[in-house]
Amino acid sequence: MSKVTKKQKIILEKVDPENTYSLADALEIFQSVKSDKFEESIDIAIRLGVDPNKSDQNVRGAVTLPNSLGKQVTVAVFADGDQADAAKSAGAEHIGMDDLAEKFTKEEINVDVVISTNAAMKVVGKLGQVLGPKGLMPNPKTGTVSDDVEAAVKNVKAGQVRFRTDKNGIIHGSIGKVSFDAEKLQSNATALLDEIKKLKPASAKGVYIGNIALSSTMGPGIKINSAELV
Repeated sequence: MSKVTKKQKIILEKVDPENTYSLADALEIFQSVKSDKFEESIDIAIRLGVDPNKSDQNVRGAVTLPNSLGKQVTVAVFADGDQADAAKSAGAEHIGMDDLAEKFTKEEINVDVVISTNAAMKVVGKLGQVLGPKGLMPNPKTGTVSDDVEAAVKNVKAGQVRFRTDKNGIIHGSIGKVSFDAEKLQSNATALLDEIKKLKPASAKGVYIGNIALSSTMGPGIKINSAELV
């Protein structure tokens, strides 16, 4: 039998998988087992009462969190003319049209987010097989297809979180760092949940927001008392 590590022992002592915890208690547990080598993220998983096999029940969107995740986000923008200038002034690292498309095709650049103007989608549309598998394809529902590229870039840089239901009807997203206090984490989680509630499909029946769990990068998954957030 393998030896139980110090971290695993703390987790076994503090986390009962059958119980739900307050956000503050969960954060205390994450901080007690956090890594000394890097700052861990706090991720949230929200089970929705939807049928992911029905296209009209797929939930997808974006929200700018009130407390930035503190992550450096690299952005590419497909635009030209004044809109390209606006993207540059907003802080986009890569801007262009056919020349930018060629860089993606040749895998010469790596970015976290791709934004496009409506007119530039005729160029971006040809990159479906390149951007799609990486989750980078711009979409109006996530605010990444927009003619206000300055606002789109600033939102992404400010900590905008993009989300969508997976094949099991669960939404995953990051809401902060282990170093955040419980108030900041709750504020971010509430902002995400409020946006998800606005997007409830008309055809979804029964309880919409189901179980909620938090986890840290190197820590355990902990069930959260959803009444505290919903």
